[in-house]
Amino acid sequence: MFLLRHGQSFFNLHFTETRRDPGIEDPELTALGHGQARAAVEELAGAGITRVIVSPYVRALQTVQPFLALPGVTVEVMHEVRERTAFTCDIGTAPALLAARFPQYEFGHLPERWWHEETESEAEVVARADAFRAAMRQRDDEHTTLLVSHWGFILALTGISVGNGEWVEFHPAGARPGRMNWQH
Repeated sequence: MFLLRHGQSFFNLHFTETRRDPGIEDPELTALGHGQARAAVEELAGAGITRVIVSPYVRALQTVQPFLALPGVTVEVMHEVRERTAFTCDIGTAPALLAARFPQYEFGHLPERWWHEETESEAEVVARADAFRAAMRQRDDEHTTLLVSHWGFILALTGISVGNGEWVEFHPAGARPGRMNWQH
């Protein structure tokens, strides 16, 4: 399967410049972030993607938009692949508001508050990643699945720190990564 970190968000833009949380809840993509999403779909267009799993954060949902142009692609919103709650940007949006903004996706299965209450421990993120890995091993379409997620979740799955708009291949049957550097 393929793992894609969402494109640059307004949080990423400001945090990269200042290394301080700018206080933006569930931020949107910047123009660069939208461009990164378009570039990713161009790079992955020949990969035979049939299924996209996406986090319910706005920045991830916006990153998925260009993938809807690929033939036969279905999208599944899954809150278990969300970012590790560590910054203001990790405060999500209620499902009803997401449904009004993104009517092409299904949000009815999400809890009203699908993001974590407080800072999530490394162990909690790793446990979510382990559960996702196990679920993907049971599927027969993992080789044509794209996950659009976040830095912390992809790090927990792979041990790799990916930049905005970057993607990596992932094999759910592979070994779990060892110690990870949780410094972003």
